[in-house]
Amino acid sequence: MSVKPRRAKLQPAALAKEVFQFANAIRECTTLEACTVLFRGTIARYGFDSFASGEVDSVERSRSMFYMVDWPKRMFDFYVDSGYVSQDPLLDEIKRLSVPFTWSTLLRDKFLSRAGREMLGRMAEEGWTEGLAVPFRRSKTRFGLVSIVGSRGPLPSDEKDGLSIMALCLHEQARHIGPSLGVVLALSALSLRELDALRLVARGHSDKQIAAMLGIAQSTAQEHVEAAKSKLKVRNRAEAAAVAVSLGLS
Repeated sequence: MSVKPRRAKLQPAALAKEVFQFANAIRECTTLEACTVLFRGTIARYGFDSFASGEVDSVERSRSMFYMVDWPKRMFDFYVDSGYVSQDPLLDEIKRLSVPFTWSTLLRDKFLSRAGREMLGRMAEEGWTEGLAVPFRRSKTRFGLVSIVGSRGPLPSDEKDGLSIMALCLHEQARHIGPSLGVVLALSALSLRELDALRLVARGHSDKQIAAMLGIAQSTAQEHVEAAKSKLKVRNRAEAAAVAVSLGLS
């Protein structure tokens, strides 16, 4: 697949101005839809057409959840059908590097795993020739993450830095408003009801209180809580609450 044409490279002053304008604009977005439209339009000017933003765990993949997945259906189906949704080798690279990196730079890294090279090769075959991963370390294994992909050539370092700053602004806004709106977190191992129950566990509510707040039987509330604990591989409610807080669900 041919690489899409893109605009001329921005001069440093113009790039800094765009970053500043984006940082101000994203703070005015009060819905994830508004955040998505703004960021989609911004990255399109750099030759990118898809992105995702969420929280990932490089060890317990079931604890990875996304606030926004702005992918075309073909890409989403590819990611799920290929099995990468449950075992994405790039998460290992995020843990190893823990700083923003592009696919083109990663491919030159002699430490890139074979699985990682195979994934990037398959993505290129599908037409996605460059990507930018922007992680924000929260603990040894947990990261906030914005992943941007597109059909373009290698990304210059100054544009990578500018996009990384804008990605951070996007992620923090999405993390702030998404859970508070009760938005379903895409690619989550948990069901909507389990997410609702987990959010209330993080707020210190008992199964009886959760049942009353969700309008379900207490036994059903307990089932949702236990299912969430099992999927997140935690031993008790305190650990479940800690994971919920790390995901911005409290």
